[in-house]
Amino acid sequence: MIIYIHGFGSSGHGGKATLFREYFEDEVIAPSLSYVPNLAIDTLEQLIELLLEKDENVGLVGSSLGGYYALYLANKYDLKAVLINPAIYPYKTLDKVGMAMNYYDSTSFEVTTEHIQQLKALEVNEIKNQENFITLLQTEDEVLDYTEAEEKLSESELIIEEGGNHSFENIESYFRKIGSFLGE
Repeated sequence: MIIYIHGFGSSGHGGKATLFREYFEDEVIAPSLSYVPNLAIDTLEQLIELLLEKDENVGLVGSSLGGYYALYLANKYDLKAVLINPAIYPYKTLDKVGMAMNYYDSTSFEVTTEHIQQLKALEVNEIKNQENFITLLQTEDEVLDYTEAEEKLSESELIIEEGGNHSFENIESYFRKIGSFLGE
């Protein structure tokens, strides 16, 4: 089972999540997660543990902030993960956000100092098995500096495309590779 983890301000019904569900059908779960980091991680941990108890093969796909969460969870549970333009230091990127909007339903929420501290606590300083990761990056990411992920995940399978954007243009061209890597 693939768990797709959306990015900041998105949802399990966003554009990439929908593409993953259409391609992988019943082999993907794309939950809509809380903007509160500890609640998002708790939801994902419960889901992973439930699937592992049922002897399911679990693989993660995370985009942006979802990539940060996927890195943490894959490291904790020794899972394979595909990271799409992952946030490497979201506690720095989001530090000055304040009020933010959910891009799916246009609701607003506040990013607090406590949320930033929760993100910092999830940082993975030592990645156990970088061979468990594929890192997909596009150089024209307008939100994140792709070189941060390139440096931190240098021993993962790095795929760096010139151009593109933060949402990762043409992600569907990697679906077969992602499915094969995650065992789906």
